[in-house]
Amino acid sequence: MKILFFSCFAFVLTGSLCAQGLITTPGGASVFPKKARNVTAIVGAFADEVELLRSEIEGRQDREIEGLQFTTGTLGGRPVVLVRAGIGKVNAAMTTTLLLEHFRPREVVFTGIAGGMNPALQPGDLVIGTRLVHHDFGRQTPQGFLRRPTQNPYTFAENPVFFSSDSNLVRLASAVADTLRLELVNGQRKPRVAAGVIVTGDVFMASTTHNRQIRRETNGEAVEMEGAAVAQLCHQQGVPVLVIRSLSDSGDDAAVGDIRRFYQLAARNSATLVRAVLGRLPK
Repeated sequence: MKILFFSCFAFVLTGSLCAQGLITTPGGASVFPKKARNVTAIVGAFADEVELLRSEIEGRQDREIEGLQFTTGTLGGRPVVLVRAGIGKVNAAMTTTLLLEHFRPREVVFTGIAGGMNPALQPGDLVIGTRLVHHDFGRQTPQGFLRRPTQNPYTFAENPVFFSSDSNLVRLASAVADTLRLELVNGQRKPRVAAGVIVTGDVFMASTTHNRQIRRETNGEAVEMEGAAVAQLCHQQGVPVLVIRSLSDSGDDAAVGDIRRFYQLAARNSATLVRAVLGRLPK
């Protein structure tokens, strides 16, 4: 638990972590983890999303850390560690912190469902996140909401407002997506796969008006509740990250009903793309 609460105790913990060799001072060469292991981390928010992949892991071994279950083994011939993060940015950041500290993965892949933002996309379609942004972090002013960057807790320098996914992982995911046989929507429509901005906030988006406003401000393709938190942590630690989302709804006034209809299909299609990406990663 030594780094779980660095946001609250940054000054004290920074000195402690430097002494343990987990991070360096602002002029240092690296942060934890020092050396990546040959393992891919897979993170999901919901139980069904995670269990779809967990059931296929060969040589499966479970390990409990701070009450969370991490599963190791091989999937598609690739060594993996899989964990369910739970819903929301705090849960995602806490889980990813433990993941990086204890397993030191070479890359992190986040998978799961999301609401759509691009009117051209429909439930069942997939979005490969090229960039991730917090839609609810900033300053509320009399003129409206001003989106602001987060801060790196080690240096207190501003992070980018948009966190970039690893370009190699994005290219790989986009390439394999063209070869997939995804589950048809309503047994008829072939899902689309798009690449673009994924927007994150600690709210379930079920408002057409609010969705359109954030879409105008961010050019978001999809909206969810964990991705930017994972991308922020990976950015600060220098770990390649990829976020894959399958749309369970359109993040609009009908979202609550649509997620019940399309959740299972969306989760299965997201898992299909993750499997394909793993199959193309270096062994």
